[in-house]
Amino acid sequence: MELSNLRPAQGSVKTRKRIGRGTGSGRGGTSTRGHKGDKARSGSKEKRHFEGGQTPMQRRLPKRGFQNINRVEYIPLNLGKLEELVKKTGNNTLDVEALVAAGVAKASEKIKVLGNGKLTSKVSIKVHAISASAKSAVEAAGGSVELV
Repeated sequence: MELSNLRPAQGSVKTRKRIGRGTGSGRGGTSTRGHKGDKARSGSKEKRHFEGGQTPMQRRLPKRGFQNINRVEYIPLNLGKLEELVKKTGNNTLDVEALVAAGVAKASEKIKVLGNGKLTSKVSIKVHAISASAKSAVEAAGGSVELV
């Protein structure tokens, strides 16, 4: 066997339909497009979201509420979780980098400390936001809060 003898397997290659080559070809005239209608015209193509003239999905579903494009999403971090992190890592200064390393949030996300749980350790925190109750709890435990 040589490269010059290679052939595709029997039946694996079909000859393509040559349409629009005259009436004698059997595929002339309408060129397999049927009669009239939008799909028979050149340049006709249905849009991706077109549902055959039925009311489209985005018009059938109810629109509710208001999406504020300026909303800032925070990852919540409770005082109880903060206490666990201090005991686990043994580090009393927790900044955004340390919290990202601990797997609390991703580097692109903002962190907000909330006042749920108990904090007994003296801890220094640097985060994007903190609730009033959490701030008073941290300062009552002898810690400090700094906003990034």
